[in-house]
Amino acid sequence: MLKTLPANATLIPKNAKQVFEGIIFDVYQWQQEMFDGSHKTFEMLQRPDTVQVIAVHDHKVLGLEEQQPGRPMYFRMPAGRVDEGEDWLTAAKRELLEETGLNFASWRLILVRQPIVKIEWFVATFIAMDQISKQAQSLDAGEQSNVLWFSLDKLKQRIDHEQSPLIEYLRPLIDPCRTIDELTAIAEFHGQEVDR
Repeated sequence: MLKTLPANATLIPKNAKQVFEGIIFDVYQWQQEMFDGSHKTFEMLQRPDTVQVIAVHDHKVLGLEEQQPGRPMYFRMPAGRVDEGEDWLTAAKRELLEETGLNFASWRLILVRQPIVKIEWFVATFIAMDQISKQAQSLDAGEQSNVLWFSLDKLKQRIDHEQSPLIEYLRPLIDPCRTIDELTAIAEFHGQEVDR
């Protein structure tokens, strides 16, 4: 499946061997030649990618207050794991619909990050506009969430108090924007096309 990745993305080599298969994380190892000609075993993890959505409607931005088992209530944008065989856009639409009950017509990929270089895992952030329908949420058994709408200023205040890595990726996108129109005008992400 083709993915648009950052130019400096670190990927597991094609000759790597899977040595462990977990529920979320898999472990790969390979022999890497050193500068002196010797070889050492290198290792990386792989896990499903994550999608995150900045949804905008009526000059407001959607956010979620969520609680999961064993965690206190926290704030985040709609997000979730990409299912096997699913492309990022399909996953983003599915996650937004499940978590909020909302469908949007216009979508644009605006950021792709690799949170940890020793893990082949990418977080793809989309902006969604032009809400076209609304239905009931379809939450997992381990989710409780409230859908909230924020002005841009209120959203900035809210994310200033959050420590989540996914929220951290949004700050450089959202902080420079002075208006919702500037937020919705963020350019499409361009990187290297990789078949992964």
